[in-house]
Amino acid sequence: MPLKRRILILVSAVVLLAAIGALAVVRASSRADEKDQARAGGPAVTRGAVSLAPGDGGRRIVFRNMAWGPHRDELATAPADAPEGPRTASGVSCLRFHSAAGTGVCLQADKGGVQDSYKAVVLDARLEEVSSHPLAGIPTRARVSPGGRLAAWTVFVGGDSYAGTNFSTRTSLLDLRTGKYDASLEDFTIHKDGKAYRNADVNFWGVTFTADEQGFYATLATGGQTYLVRGDLAARTVTTLRENLECPSLSPDGTRLVFKKRVPGLSPDAPWRLYVLDLASMAEAPLAEERSVDDQVVWTDDKTVVYSLPGDFGADLYSLPADGSGAPARLMTSALAPAFLG
Repeated sequence: MPLKRRILILVSAVVLLAAIGALAVVRASSRADEKDQARAGGPAVTRGAVSLAPGDGGRRIVFRNMAWGPHRDELATAPADAPEGPRTASGVSCLRFHSAAGTGVCLQADKGGVQDSYKAVVLDARLEEVSSHPLAGIPTRARVSPGGRLAAWTVFVGGDSYAGTNFSTRTSLLDLRTGKYDASLEDFTIHKDGKAYRNADVNFWGVTFTADEQGFYATLATGGQTYLVRGDLAARTVTTLRENLECPSLSPDGTRLVFKKRVPGLSPDAPWRLYVLDLASMAEAPLAEERSVDDQVVWTDDKTVVYSLPGDFGADLYSLPADGSGAPARLMTSALAPAFLG
């Protein structure tokens, strides 16, 4: 083939690839612009004051607003007894969020020219920043202890899904009263089968704190298996209790955990079902949700849990009895990461 023709083919290929790249950028930009426009029939969202104070504004939900429009991804609030009603947006954007006792933790993205970076921001009751901590990866879980003293968050350091096995996480703990910061739960001593345990493949995620704020439950993954662990903050230890539990969430009365469990025979991309574990008897039972839930549930009270599932505009929230009865009911459209306050 003549040299001129080879050069022409090469130049044509470069031009084609550049055109394809430009088209992809234009489409992505158009999609982003579309998300900034409120959709017909969506929830009404207006800018206003949002408080995390327990007694401020009655019983309410504070959550990440996923509705398309200028307030998408902002923390918003709605009455707990009218969750599909008008929303008040705060102007504070979060990828993951949780709050208790007037304290919030907001996992945010800092948009960069080449690559985004992430940080965990501790918020006071007025959504003012108390402290900020850089994150090593993509935010996935956040929790505040019932008394507002402790915060925990998990990020994906490698991978971006719990469905497979090719991922790595980092879970951090922060004592808001003393300022003590544990960058990784992997620094805690692990007790497994009655013996101290160490392995390079250890990962933690899904912290849920006890009411006395002295301990926690979480997921430990190692050797291709997941475990429920009980953590002791003073002793800096975690102890395995049971296999095949992920993202536990402790009931307000401290007697039960609702968690997601891998069920044999389900799709590798959607392997989970929700279960409840009685901590006194260690007996477990499935909940009445037949879809795969990749979330850490939130308890609204001692009887009901709320969780997210994919929706038309990001995610929707569903409620479900925690005793295995009833059926799931959609609580809110276009919402994620709820905290029930007041």
